[in-house]
Amino acid sequence: MLYKRNPQLNKNGELIHLLTTEGLPKSILTQILDTASNFVSIGHREVKKVPLLRGKSVFNLFFENSTRTRTTFEIAAKRLSADVINLDIAKSSASKGETLLDTVANLSAMAADIFVVRHSESGAPYLIAQNVAPHVHVVNAGDGRHAHPTQGLLDMYTIRHYKGDFANLTVAIVGDVLHSRVARSDIHALTTLGCAEVRVVGPKTLVPYDMAQMGVRVCHTLEEGIKGADVIIMLRLQNERMSGALLPSSQEYFKSFGLTPAKLQWAKPDAIVMHPGPINRGVEIDSAVVDGQQSVILPQVTFGIAVRMAAMSIVAGNEA
Repeated sequence: MLYKRNPQLNKNGELIHLLTTEGLPKSILTQILDTASNFVSIGHREVKKVPLLRGKSVFNLFFENSTRTRTTFEIAAKRLSADVINLDIAKSSASKGETLLDTVANLSAMAADIFVVRHSESGAPYLIAQNVAPHVHVVNAGDGRHAHPTQGLLDMYTIRHYKGDFANLTVAIVGDVLHSRVARSDIHALTTLGCAEVRVVGPKTLVPYDMAQMGVRVCHTLEEGIKGADVIIMLRLQNERMSGALLPSSQEYFKSFGLTPAKLQWAKPDAIVMHPGPINRGVEIDSAVVDGQQSVILPQVTFGIAVRMAAMSIVAGNEA
C-alpha cells in the first residue's frame, strides 16, 4: 500500500511529514504549490496572519547554520498564528551530549506539534519522523547532501509563476551538484511535474557519476548546459563539504562555469536565473546577473514564505 512505501504519507495518501520531494506524487506537489498561491497575498496585507495553526507549537531545530530557511520558516509559522520556538543548539543539551532522539522526546513533552529540522546528517529528519507521536509532524529543512524539499518546492513555485506549465521547459541546474541537496530535490520535483528536459551542468568532479539514472542530461560545459534553456538554477560551491581539491581554484571555476551576462545569452532571451543562496558573487555568478532583469533570486525568497506556510498547514491538517 502507498503509505507503507512512503513514510511521508498516511494510509489515505495524505501528507503528514515533508521529508523529501522524491516519491511524492504529482498531486501532492501540486497541492502544495496551489496552497502556496493562496498564501502569497498575505504578505501584502496590513495584518499578515491567518489562524490555521493557532494553538499549535512549531519547534525550529537547526543543527546547521541558516539565514533564509530558518527566517522564512519562522515568518511562515507566525503568519499561520503558531507559537514558534527557536532552539539555540549551541546552548542546548545537545551540546552536552544529549542524543537527537532524547532532545526530540523532551521537546515533544513540551507539547510540540511540528518539528522543522535542519541537520548535517542525511536521514536525521526521517529518524525523528519515525519516533514521534502520531499527532506530531516533521518538516525537513535540509539534511546533509540528501534533500531540501521546501527549497525544491519554492523553486517549483517560482518556475511555475514565471513560466506556467512545466511540459515545454528546459531547466539547467549548474554548479556543485555533487554536494547539493537542493539539486536532488529540484530534480525529483521537476521530473514528477513533467518538465521536458532537466540538465545538470558542471565539471566532472562536481557531478555524481549516477546522475543520468535520475533522468537528466549531464553536461560538462556551460554552453552546452544552458543553450536554449528556459530556466537556469545556479548552485554555490559548497567548500565546507568538499574533501580534497576538486577544483583548481574558484577563479578557474568562474572562468568555465560562472554565469556572466555574455554567457547568459546562450540561454533563451526570456530565461530566468535562480539561486537557492547564499550567493558567492564572482565565483558561480556575476553580480551583473544577480542584479539583472532576468534574475528572480529575491522573489524566490519571498515565495519561500508562502511555500513553507503551505507545507506546514497541509501536514498539520492531516492525521497519521
